[in-house]
Amino acid sequence: MRARNWELISLVPAALLVSAGFAAVYIQRANQLETVSLIYGAIFLGLCLGAHIFIRVTLPHADPFIFPLVAVLACYGLVMIYRIDGATEARVQAQWFVLGLVLFAATIVWFRDYRRLENYRYLIMTGSVVLLLLPRVPGLGVYSGGAYLAIHLPGITFQPPEFAKVGVVIFLSSYLRDHRQALASGRRILGYRIPPLKHLGPLLALWGAAMLALVVIGDIGSSLMFYGALLAIVYVATDRISFVIFGMLAFGLGSWFLATHIPHIDARIQDWLHPFNPALYSAPLGSYQLANAQFAMAAGGLFGQGFGQTLLYIPGTTNALIPFPSTDMVFSVITGDLGLFGAAGLLVTYLLFISRGFKAAMLARDSFSKLLAVGLSTVIAVQVFVIVGGVARVIPFTGVPLPFVAYGGSSILANFVLVALLLLVSDRARRPLSDT
Repeated sequence: MRARNWELISLVPAALLVSAGFAAVYIQRANQLETVSLIYGAIFLGLCLGAHIFIRVTLPHADPFIFPLVAVLACYGLVMIYRIDGATEARVQAQWFVLGLVLFAATIVWFRDYRRLENYRYLIMTGSVVLLLLPRVPGLGVYSGGAYLAIHLPGITFQPPEFAKVGVVIFLSSYLRDHRQALASGRRILGYRIPPLKHLGPLLALWGAAMLALVVIGDIGSSLMFYGALLAIVYVATDRISFVIFGMLAFGLGSWFLATHIPHIDARIQDWLHPFNPALYSAPLGSYQLANAQFAMAAGGLFGQGFGQTLLYIPGTTNALIPFPSTDMVFSVITGDLGLFGAAGLLVTYLLFISRGFKAAMLARDSFSKLLAVGLSTVIAVQVFVIVGGVARVIPFTGVPLPFVAYGGSSILANFVLVALLLLVSDRARRPLSDT
């Protein structure tokens, strides 16, 4: 069966999930089944079919499973946001999904030959750094939870780091394509090859930018995303595990230093270590949110409490039991409602998506494409690990959006650009040699 036919068939389960999810919400709220759930499923399927036809025409050789997996993730998000906050936020999220599809198509059209991006790598990197630091501009940045994560424009709140992550990956892929041989060589000191400083300098500057982000905007999650992409691309480009080990040690040392000097980061670590400490539980920037997320996930068990059964508010009040349930804590709500198996299903979908991205990298015929696919896939992998690991107390919690699932327009738009670039790489990699 042709690849595009597999893609078409794979979109049907995603539409069925939307219909089933909205039907479950209606049953839970009014104890009756509404036909409007089928309408929502049909609309979602129609949008996905439109995207499928566009991909079939423009990228006929692209991976057939990347877009259906994205559609399944979007299903999780739309249904859970409707279950949490009702029709208003779900409608806004659906609008962002449509705009994301438009930007997805525009990216494919504008960057059909995505290798041209190499010509603008320093401009892209400069723009990414500006975007990363933009939330710190007085009067423009939004301070929330001890960090500057977004900027506020008239009628909209925007998270620039979501787009900066794509720009950083493009820069690293282009830079390392040209300098990977120089980085892999160099003079041997104490048994290790030390690359020339003129080639190592930009990578050290990026490490410094990651540390600077911790200091200036207090955003641990963005720093981890950028640094994870850096280490992954450096390892693939040079095939030297010593870079990864040294990079992890350097990041750990820098993080330890900053954690002991920045109260906000130290508070996050204390909340992670002692979430049920009564003094921390009720303190400003305390562990109230994290501790209640643990209770919600534990109550879900293996099969979940049932759709809509996780308590989001203190009974009889409007006080949030789980603050920010549709953004930072959406994974805890999913686990509470659907249990370990439902949460595992979501994580398996992410793993499949990431694996298809790495497969595109393996099939790529040029270094830039290979490194670009590795970097984009790693960014999604690290982002999922950061938020899921934070909610589950594997690592200190930091608020980054769960890709395609958490409420937020900037995350959806940036991730659709990322998916478009992955499909462009995949299409070129799978294209017959006679067509290249």
